[in-house]
Amino acid sequence: MNNINPNPYRYVGMWVTKDGYIRHELLPNGRYDEARGNRKSAYQGHYTIEGDHIEYVDDSGFTADGYFRDSVLYHAGMVLYREE
Repeated sequence: MNNINPNPYRYVGMWVTKDGYIRHELLPNGRYDEARGNRKSAYQGHYTIEGDHIEYVDDSGFTADGYFRDSVLYHAGMVLYREE
């Protein structure tokens, strides 16, 4: 069992800004797919999670990070909420 993140799938799913413009899907295979407005798959890449911290590397090599707090994802100046 992974002691750093005992439940690696707890954050899998769709995360969305309040206005719905950014839709950030964390997939169970460690990949992500981000849509912006009408542009599907605007950014894609892989992610890793340690505790409540997430690291992203998109397919072009760009890196970013974020963190989860109180069921909210804070990433690159954005605030995203889990879509139910």
